[in-house]
Amino acid sequence: MSTNHWCTVWGNAMSITDHRVGTHSKDITLRYPITLPFAGEKIRITLDNFCGTEDVRIEAVTIACSAGEGSSIDSNTITKLTFDGNPYVEIKAGCKAVSDEVDFVSSQNKKISISIYIKEATQMRSSVIATGPLSKGYYSVGDKSEMADLPQDDTRNTNCFYFLSDVEIYTDTKNAAVICYGDSITAQSWPDYLALMFLANPDNNKAVVRKATSGSRILRQYSCITYESYGLKGDVRFPHEIPVSGATDIIIQQGINDIIHPVGVEVNPFRPMSDLPTVPELIDGLKYYIDSSIGHGLNTYVGTLLPIEGWRTYADFRETMKNEYNEWIRNNTQLIDFDRAVRNPERMSAFGEGMDSGDHLHPSEKAYEEMAKLAYATLIMN
Repeated sequence: MSTNHWCTVWGNAMSITDHRVGTHSKDITLRYPITLPFAGEKIRITLDNFCGTEDVRIEAVTIACSAGEGSSIDSNTITKLTFDGNPYVEIKAGCKAVSDEVDFVSSQNKKISISIYIKEATQMRSSVIATGPLSKGYYSVGDKSEMADLPQDDTRNTNCFYFLSDVEIYTDTKNAAVICYGDSITAQSWPDYLALMFLANPDNNKAVVRKATSGSRILRQYSCITYESYGLKGDVRFPHEIPVSGATDIIIQQGINDIIHPVGVEVNPFRPMSDLPTVPELIDGLKYYIDSSIGHGLNTYVGTLLPIEGWRTYADFRETMKNEYNEWIRNNTQLIDFDRAVRNPERMSAFGEGMDSGDHLHPSEKAYEEMAKLAYATLIMN
């Protein structure tokens, strides 16, 4: 009986790229460096066109060991991936493709890069923006999928992750994934800081898999191209994103956008006050997440919403909604109280000193580190 299993070690949600005049690209290479959390002997990836409205073709995909901290790779370690035996893959709109498995020996803290070459004009719609110390990407003109060093003149940094949704390794069954699910706060740094804490443990057996999309809400999604990049609603996203191989735990932190987005059509025609849920409706949406997670056998944690005083749509009624929602979380879930970790103890509706990024909604890097410390302490105690 095998003591190994497939475990996702890196991941992102698939959302909708901001709709601009240029929505197609051709003859470009995407390169994404990834730090592996533990040892394994095989690897495979998933390319996802979940939000696409057109079929896409990926001409070539390679995996190689990184050389240094940037985009460079060791060309002697390049492995070409195939899909049903083919070096290319065509992915229909709304569908995904899993590569054939290949032998690839990994170890804790081993850095690899995945390069994706797109030859013909391709709709670049399925993607997500993610930031943090482990969330770096590059794109370069031409087929650079087997090039050791991306040329400076033809290359730019990017935090937009196109098509690449999951990286799995075949590893010991003691190793498992933790899913971090949410909106822009989770699409930013705290999951990366959490991953770094696990990576610093020589006996680590946890991978952090982020499934978060900026602007997303639990109960609503936008149908207009102005805001469609804010993402899909929960009952559309969750069933697609939560089946993560090897996952044993999930941390859910979402709901603030349901509260702060509606402003009235007289202010913004796309944000009617009718979009504002009641607190019981918002809790029902969270219960759907919790029940679904438990149904997938996941140990389920829920994070409280963070301070919002000073945000541009801040109002007393929104503060009241947030507090009622948080109190339900505190009394009814396996709690990770992010709010208490970053708020001002003297003025609980606001961030504490040094915890505000400046927009009064998103935390600072210091606050993200505190959130990660709290999540890490909770996970290792259970």
